[in-house]
Amino acid sequence: MSLAREALHPHRVEDVADIVRDAVGGLRIRGAGSWMHVGAPVVAAHELRLDAFRGVRHYTPGDLTISVGAGTTLAEIDAATAAHGQWCPLLPWGDDRGSVGAAIATATGGPFAEALGRPRDLVLGLECVDGRGRIVRAGGRVVKNVAGFDLTRLMVGSWGTLAVITEVHLRLRARPSADVTLLVEGATTTAMRAFQHGALPPLAALPLGEATARTLGHPGPGAWLLRLGGNAPQVAAARQALARIGACIELGARSWDVVRHDQAPPPATHWTWTPLMKRVREAFDPRGVLNPGLLGEAA
Repeated sequence: MSLAREALHPHRVEDVADIVRDAVGGLRIRGAGSWMHVGAPVVAAHELRLDAFRGVRHYTPGDLTISVGAGTTLAEIDAATAAHGQWCPLLPWGDDRGSVGAAIATATGGPFAEALGRPRDLVLGLECVDGRGRIVRAGGRVVKNVAGFDLTRLMVGSWGTLAVITEVHLRLRARPSADVTLLVEGATTTAMRAFQHGALPPLAALPLGEATARTLGHPGPGAWLLRLGGNAPQVAAARQALARIGACIELGARSWDVVRHDQAPPPATHWTWTPLMKRVREAFDPRGVLNPGLLGEAA
């Protein structure tokens, strides 16, 4: 039986700090609500919703950096940066309706993570409220800010058990001048792995399951989906190399939305609760207010 929780809707980081300090019975942190089923059951009296923490706070296209509220969706970030020929390569499994705060808190990668960077590589800094109700600002808005203990990396992947993330500062990339998505049929795994690590590496390369290949309209055996990006000569050369590996069919970039949704590996649902994790948790959330029980610590 699920526990009915009172929903709390703070609008400022100071409001979040007050809620955390006064919390009795624990808080379940909610962004877009896509992955509320993941992990051990959370027993909390209140649901802390971050709906109000949306929108671009600071964007400097010349620095390739952007600061957004944690409740901002990935689609909103894409729309804001596209106008400047930029994008945030934080394209996690799932879809763009998810919040950036959840992607950072869960450290969720995706099919582009190997080539374009994982969440820990893309987050320059963040603002959060720890379990004591302290407002913490770690890292910075610019790439050159590297001083001090790296609290940013500690918060990325902590699943909201150390702090409530309210704002994040992200590094961006220039959109490639040539950007092509290809489905390659009849390719061997050996040949595709060699191409991935060759002179013209793709932005992503993923073998497709039968169901996903069928959804894309190409259920043939040995199907791979690749995204090539760079200047026109680079992409043309990569296409020629792929044509020697298998039959190439050009698809739209939206094919990756299908793949990110259909082939998303299940997120970790079990953690080994170690003494180190316990000490870190006690340092930031000694009362166990934030997402209590999510990591199985109560087991």
